Order: sequence, then structure tokens, then C-alpha cells
Amino acid sequence: MKLKILASVLIAAGVLAAGVYGAYVIGMKRGMGMSGSTVAAVPGALAATDAMKAGGADPSTGKKILYWHDPMVPGQKFDKPGKSPFMDMMLVPVFADGDSDQSQVTVSPRVQQSLGVRTAEVVRGSITRHVEAAGSIAFNERDQVVVQTRATGYIERLYVRATLDRVSKGQPLADLYVPDWVAAQEEFLSVRRMQGSDLSALVDGARQRMRQVGMSDELMSLVETGGKVQPRFTLVAPMGGVIVELMAREGMTVMPGATLFRINGLSSVWANAEVPESQAGLLRPGATVEARSPALPGTVFKGTVQALLPDINQNTRTRKARVELANPGALLAPGMFVSVALSARAEPGLMVPTEAIIQTGKRTVVMLAEASGKFRPVDVDIGIESGGQTEIKRGLELGQKVVVSGQFLVDSEASLRATTTRMAEMPDSKSTGAVEHSGEGKVEAVRRDAVTLSHGPIASLQWGAMTMDFGAPPSGLPAGVKAGQTVKFAFTMNKEGEPVLTRIEPAPEKK
Repeated sequence: MKLKILASVLIAAGVLAAGVYGAYVIGMKRGMGMSGSTVAAVPGALAATDAMKAGGADPSTGKKILYWHDPMVPGQKFDKPGKSPFMDMMLVPVFADGDSDQSQVTVSPRVQQSLGVRTAEVVRGSITRHVEAAGSIAFNERDQVVVQTRATGYIERLYVRATLDRVSKGQPLADLYVPDWVAAQEEFLSVRRMQGSDLSALVDGARQRMRQVGMSDELMSLVETGGKVQPRFTLVAPMGGVIVELMAREGMTVMPGATLFRINGLSSVWANAEVPESQAGLLRPGATVEARSPALPGTVFKGTVQALLPDINQNTRTRKARVELANPGALLAPGMFVSVALSARAEPGLMVPTEAIIQTGKRTVVMLAEASGKFRPVDVDIGIESGGQTEIKRGLELGQKVVVSGQFLVDSEASLRATTTRMAEMPDSKSTGAVEHSGEGKVEAVRRDAVTLSHGPIASLQWGAMTMDFGAPPSGLPAGVKAGQTVKFAFTMNKEGEPVLTRIEPAPEKK
């Protein structure tokens, strides 16, 4: 009799417990439909919901909640949990500590590997930038001489008759007859013939008069050694090059100081390079240069930047850089087009791979990789870029790591914050704990350590229907699980945010 009474009591207690649980579930479902927020139907659940409001603490982590927001619309804040009015997803809490920063995100190692995230260290070095510019060849005006007359005379014979004729050093240019030299030479020879002592002063005086009328030392030596008057003399080229100016003609009279020839050397030439105004500040006199001409394929001419001319072309917004190039064999001719590669200044500084730089239009950002799989965007000021490396002027420190691949951020601040929040696509163990989630789906593939399932919506995680991998249960997969089979399953989330099956069984056939 006592056993029957005890059994009746236990059955009544079980029915009561089931009724309370059913009321709780119904209340929760009704609460989920009110204003997009969760409202519990029992006092204990209501207290937990109140604690999850802004200013309260998350029972699972103990962290203070500042507010709730939709990661897709981070500027809109809510004071309690619920469903987002903007997207088909639940609101996400923002905590008071540093980890709650919207711009920071934690990505599990598995997700990093799936995204192909690679990082590189911020290093110190020097970046040499090569500025490309077009230019034209001109004569080197510093490699130029002028041939003039020193006395009044007549041109009896002209050896060079056209401009741009090539001449070599010592080559005759013209024969001149100078009457004024005759008297000075005869006076000198007369004094030389005089007999007597102490005539050296007279000889030196006569020699000085020959020099005063414009005779060269070579011609005076010829008069002195030959003992004859030399009314004619030959002008010779003092250097090799081309005749760029010819003012002499046979039979003409020339006056003292008149320019007869202008000779320009070709051992070096100038390349006047038109450098963009925005890049001209990178150049310095003495920088090395390499020039190439389409007329001479395969030939490289080396030189240096001689000067940056203080003149800006108003039409092309370029500044002229005067480059001196060595011209072996006189291959480069004035007027020839060349492509010039100038080496800009190189200063030591911090560098990162150029692929790590994200240009958003208003901001220049890099994704900084921190400890424990955390990432956050950092605004930086960049300098010059060359050879796949970019100079960092502000924003980073030596030794920090930046993401160089796997960036899927868009070029606006709002999208940047939303996307970095969405990077944590799997809830971590702190938010899910050991909560078990269940669903129904179809087996697509079976492996030793995982099962691929095409499942329907998972209401407890706000997941939609999708196909994904689930880790095998700790005890292993049941022997009857095979591809194409409809199954019911339950799973939990491990520390890495990966779903792991706790049980899987064939679903009963629907009648």
C-alpha cells in the first residue's frame, strides 16, 4: 500500500514538473514574438533578462553590457536583447572592457585558415623609389668652347664649312693673315740681331709686344726658333666635338674678340626630364639615373641628377630635372627621346608589404594582428612605395604584425566595423557554454572524423538552412550513418567555435 502511495506521489510530481516546463517554453516562445526581445514567462527567467539589459552583467561571462546593436548597423544602439529590426538576426551585446570594441574581432584559427589569413611583421629599412619620366637629349653646355680672334685679320682659308660638322682636338679650322703681327715680329727679330751686351731687357720687351698684339706662345716660339716673320697662323680646335656655331667665311675680315667657332663636346650630354610636380620633391641632385632610348634598344646610359630647374610647366604640371649622362661613342644626339628612371631619396623608416594597405577613400588602414587571434583596424600615414613595400610614417610600431592577405573589408568606416564584427562567424565557448542544439537534416558525406549535413534552420543559434561540416561525437559515429540518410542530430560548440555532434540518429519515416 505504501509503495502505491509513493508511486502516485512521484507521478503527480512529474506531471507538475512537466506542466511548469511547458508553461516556461510557451512563455519563452511568446516572449520572442514581442517587440523583437526575449521576455520570460517565469520570474527566474525574467530576472535573467533584466540582468542582460544595458548596464547589467552577462551571467555567462560577468562582463558589464554597455548596449546591444546590430553589427550590420553599428551606429544604432538598443538597451535590451532581441531581434534586429534591420536584419534577420539577433542583436549582439557590446561590453565595457576593451574586447567589446566594435573595431576589434576575434577569429578562430580554423576560420583564419579558411580565409587564408597571412600576416607580416613591421620592419625597419630604407625604401628607394624609382621615378619614371620622359626626357629629351640636349648638348651639355658646360662642355663647350669658343674660338675667337685676338687681332684684326683676314680669313684666307676655311677648313670647316658647316655647322654640326665633327671635329677632333687639334684639327685645323681656319688660316688667318694678321698684318698687325708683322711689325711686332720684325721688331723682335731686329733686337735679336743687335750686337752688344745687356740686350736681354730689349728682347723681353719685344717679346711682350708680340704677346700684346694677340700672338700665342706657340707662334712666338716658332718666330724665335725659325727667325722668320709669320704673318699667317692656323686656328685649331681646342677640343673634340661638333661645330654648333660657325661665324667664319673665307675672305672675310675679322676684328679682335669676334667669335668664329663654337664647339660642343659629345662625351656627355644633358637629358631634360619632365618629372611630375607631385614627385619632384623626392629627387635630390646627385641621385643616380638610368636612361634608355627606343632608337638604341638594349643600351643603358647611366648618369646623375645635376639640378632641378626652378621652373614648372603650367600645361603639363611637370618640373624639369637636368640629368647629365655619359655618352660613350657619341650615340646620344641632341633632340633624341629617352625614358629616364630616377632613384628618389632613400631614408630609413618603418615598412610593411604594400598589400597590407587598405585605401578606403577617407582613411588609410591596416588590419593589426594581436594576441589570441584578435584583429583590429589601425589608421596609418603612409609614405613612398617601391618594390612591394610601403613606408609607414605614423600608426604602427616596430615588430607589430599586420594582415597581408585575407582582407575582405570594404572601403567605408561603417562597413569596416560591420565586417570585422562578422568575421567572428562562429560563437565562442563563452557565449554558448555547453548548450546543446538540435536539428534535422540530410547526410551528404561521411568521413572518419566529420559528417557533412544539409540541415534546416537551427532556432537556438538563429542559423538558417545550410550545408556544413560537423565533428564526429567523442564516442564515434554510429555504424548506420550513411550518405543520403535523413537524420536527427544534436551538437555543441567547442572552444574553437566548431560544431561537434553529441548524437546522431536516423529520423523516423514520415507517414
